[in-house]
Amino acid sequence: MRKSALSLMTLGTILAACSSHDPILPGERSAIFGATELNILNTEIPNAPINAPVAENADCPFVRDTSNVIWNGDRRVFSGFATPNFVKTDARPVCRGGYVYAGLTTGEVVKVAAKSRKIAWIADVYRPSNMTGGASVLDIVAPVVLTDGAVYAGGLGDAFCKINDATGKKTWCVDIGVGLPFIVTDAVSYVVATDGHLYAIKTQNGDIYWRTPVKAQSAPQLRDKIITVGRQQFDAATGVVRTSGK
Repeated sequence: MRKSALSLMTLGTILAACSSHDPILPGERSAIFGATELNILNTEIPNAPINAPVAENADCPFVRDTSNVIWNGDRRVFSGFATPNFVKTDARPVCRGGYVYAGLTTGEVVKVAAKSRKIAWIADVYRPSNMTGGASVLDIVAPVVLTDGAVYAGGLGDAFCKINDATGKKTWCVDIGVGLPFIVTDAVSYVVATDGHLYAIKTQNGDIYWRTPVKAQSAPQLRDKIITVGRQQFDAATGVVRTSGK
């Protein structure tokens, strides 16, 4: 018991030191977002998307192992902080413009120059209370999504965030846990959260158009303005159930 308490104190000391410059992971850090209540508009999405955009990641050869090391074949590109607890995932790093982006088991997203291995930025994607409350699972297990000028990431530390690609600073964060691939379109992001709801999130500012309960933890699919989650189907504009999945 004493040994466990000492270990927690040591870990707490390390984490408390993580400010704008992390002692373990070098580079500029973006601040952890402040916890806020969800802003649910309960409104229909104007000009709701018809189909999900096709993600392109064919030219990204990198992998991230469970010790938070990013590899290009046998070449080590980035070394993060290994954690004893982690959630296994098939999510791979994504690439754009000579950079590789990856989510870590420590609840962070990193952007690293592929050739020089220089860290462009590290962004924390978790609620502050998940650290002070002793939560041990902060993993980012859903694939990171890149759009023009932005990076979207969701983690098990109760955060779904839009991050400025150039600076690593958060544009907004929504206080929901994410463990599944999600959909990002120009106007809205569709996310199945760990609380058992499908969220339609306004990409401009993080407001929530609507949320609706789902029966299955399954990645959402968008086709012909219909969102499919497991055996259920929802109207992409309103969130109204089209097929209950019974």
